[in-house]
Amino acid sequence: MPFRDRSHLRASKVFLARAPLARTETHPLDLNVPLVANWEFAAPSIVDRNASRLAGFKTHKIVHDLAKTGGANLIPAGDGTYNPFPSYEFTGTVRPCYPLSPKRSVPAHIPRPEYVETGGKPLKEIAQAGQPPKILTLEEQDKMRTVCRLGREILDLAASHIRPGITTDELDEIVHNATIERNAYPSPLGYRNYPKSLCTSVNEVICHGIPDKRKLREGDIINLGFHADLNETYPVGEIDEDSKRLIRTTRQSLDEAIKICKPGALFRDIGKAIEPVARANGCATVRSYTGHGVNDLFHATPNIPHYAKNKAVGTMKPGQCFTIEPMLNLGTNWGDVHWPDNWTATTIDGKRSAQFEETLLITETGVEVLTRKT
Repeated sequence: MPFRDRSHLRASKVFLARAPLARTETHPLDLNVPLVANWEFAAPSIVDRNASRLAGFKTHKIVHDLAKTGGANLIPAGDGTYNPFPSYEFTGTVRPCYPLSPKRSVPAHIPRPEYVETGGKPLKEIAQAGQPPKILTLEEQDKMRTVCRLGREILDLAASHIRPGITTDELDEIVHNATIERNAYPSPLGYRNYPKSLCTSVNEVICHGIPDKRKLREGDIINLGFHADLNETYPVGEIDEDSKRLIRTTRQSLDEAIKICKPGALFRDIGKAIEPVARANGCATVRSYTGHGVNDLFHATPNIPHYAKNKAVGTMKPGQCFTIEPMLNLGTNWGDVHWPDNWTATTIDGKRSAQFEETLLITETGVEVLTRKT
């Protein structure tokens, strides 16, 4: 999953915690209502904010909504679903579709990540922030190969169910069940209080969309992301040419970045490989989120920006494990805004966004793509 990057403001998807694997980490939404993409996942809890927002609507806001939408945001659908943020000015066409399903259970025999026991806070991750990137032992490298293989299996299984009419919550259920069937913990669940096992980002949603009761529609695009760490963007039925270009370009930009990875390569050059591909195809590279180290922590160093002329430090060394996960928006605007759930990041102008992610291991002779399709 991407990590929230704030460095540009001064000038961030299933780590499977299998026994006997080391524990993982997690993002912020305490809801059984309401990431990081960030998965910086460090936004404040929204439960109190949602409660006050829903309880404290003023008459003029209701009148404004009626005038603007004919009341569509305020009137529950016939199937009992509703938009929990009726006064929020969405940038695109996607709307949350609540209520969320209850938190899914995990069998007691599956080890829990640390953050499940600490109210969602990844304390070990926080304590090690800023430390040099970890060099994995051979045993740890084999464990990463195992969890990345499982993650790829689960992602491909979920993707096979994408079709018009399926809900994003149903996709979450598929991922959740497939994970525990493999004796693993779905690490997004509970990370900084993220309420689901999967991120489902549709159309203008850049990352960290929360699975809900919205049905996928012909012509949508959807990104499925979880912690192994990997994600991909898929078409739902037949999509328009701009969406095809966006998906194709995003995948190509990731592939170009992977090509430069080897011992001695600079982390800052990853963005230099990605951004020219994006610009040449009419896309903007999101700067708010980065790739990151991944091992027994959900997010670790190094932080890896996806845009050129960044200030990332360090060189690649054998035994380092990290993600590259570019997010590209159609057009020239790379900015993002968040829904009131404090997780869902969308484009500012409502145009579509796509993302692809792989987990990489630097070897003595080059790079191994641990999450590559087989």
